[in-house]
Amino acid sequence: MIDLVTGKPPAATRVVVAMSGGVDSSVVAALCAEAGYETIGITLQLYDHGAALAKKGACCAGSDIHDAHRVAEAIGIPHYVLDYESLFREKVIEDFADAYARGETPIPCVRCNQTVKFRDLLDVARDLGADCLATGHYVQRLMGPAGAELHRATDTTRDQSYFLFATTQTQLDYLRFPLGGMPKTEVRAHAERFGLPVATKPDSQDICFVPNGNYADIVRKLRPEAGEAGDIVDLTGRVLGRHKGLIHYTVGQRRGIEIGGQADPLYVVRLDPEARRLVVGPREALGIAATELSEVNWLGGAVPPEGLAVEVKVRSTAAPVPARWVGGEVRFDSPEYGVAPGQACVAYAGDRVLGGGWIKRTVSALADAA
Repeated sequence: MIDLVTGKPPAATRVVVAMSGGVDSSVVAALCAEAGYETIGITLQLYDHGAALAKKGACCAGSDIHDAHRVAEAIGIPHYVLDYESLFREKVIEDFADAYARGETPIPCVRCNQTVKFRDLLDVARDLGADCLATGHYVQRLMGPAGAELHRATDTTRDQSYFLFATTQTQLDYLRFPLGGMPKTEVRAHAERFGLPVATKPDSQDICFVPNGNYADIVRKLRPEAGEAGDIVDLTGRVLGRHKGLIHYTVGQRRGIEIGGQADPLYVVRLDPEARRLVVGPREALGIAATELSEVNWLGGAVPPEGLAVEVKVRSTAAPVPARWVGGEVRFDSPEYGVAPGQACVAYAGDRVLGGGWIKRTVSALADAA
């Protein structure tokens, strides 16, 4: 039995569940209803309904809206669909294209949580008089000495805490994550127990609004200049060849550079969109000593002291590495690889998310040592 609002009986508690049409959020809705909460399901239509229907394996697509409605009917709760297409395009899709045009590596799922789901949807839940908003994210909300804390999920293979670093304390106070302490196998078992029509539905893959995972196509359509060819240069600026458009490359990439006759493999070190140049070099040139952050969100209580020892992740799949938090900058204890502007840098203390920010600028370990 799940306990969402301490000190208030479920029958007197109204819960809004963000239903994407997938198995995770469907199980959350079913668990809430089973526990006796007054449960309301809300699904956001985020992009073109017709195109979405044809996209398999996405979240918030047209077929998923239909699935969410079927689940709501099966468990006997009201279900509403809200049209957020314009807002999603402005705050997420356009931002995604702009970031690629700037030579960055964006994470649209974080922007979606930051702008649409955990801001506007949360406001809708409050307008409906709900006591909390529940989602199917794999992350834990635990109570600490100073209030609600954000922690990694117990199932480390499903943990989504990296994508929720921008959650504010006010939002965290209102949010609930019933699946944070469950492995995926248990969630699937609940779906079968409830007889949900999505019990065997595959997990969503790729970015929801990018057909077939081809980022370049959508960026080229929205920002044609990002697809223009230019020079490939080494660290000294010497021209080595031509690239087919910066949108096809990310920092750390090795394949697709297509420069022969080199003694050592070449990697993408950075992108220079103003000059339309792709800068390449040896693997050691990818080592990063520090990174400057923007839009920092801190959940670790008071403002962190200078030089606070933390563990940070610069990619969702990366293992946390030791670093120092110095103002709006993170300094790695050892050179970190695969760090790119536009990604998120998230700080942890054990399993607890302390905060994070967007990587704005990086400092090469080679330059730092010079």
